[in-house]
Amino acid sequence: MKCVLAIIFCLLAVSNAFSNSPVKPVFLSNTKLEMTVLTANGKKKNFKAGSPLKNAAAALGVKPKYSCRKGECASCTLSVGGQRIKACVGKVPPEPKLKSLQEKGLEVR
Repeated sequence: MKCVLAIIFCLLAVSNAFSNSPVKPVFLSNTKLEMTVLTANGKKKNFKAGSPLKNAAAALGVKPKYSCRKGECASCTLSVGGQRIKACVGKVPPEPKLKSLQEKGLEVR
């Protein structure tokens, strides 16, 4: 039984090797890495949407005050593009739809 399966596998591999149709990798067909531009104090950097906001703020040089580190006290709240987000539990927002905001980036305060 194992020999039969091995022969079938070899025949399929050989027939696929000589086919004229281009092979498209499945894992790259639908993936798009979305990056969000964040700015603070004149610095502009790209961050992956959904990454931790506390890491992005640290990379920009913004140092929020942390008390509980669970999101309960709101002492670490940052304003990101006009939205207030708790840095200790928040995520980097997705890229905005407006082209002007995509180029300038979302302001972090």
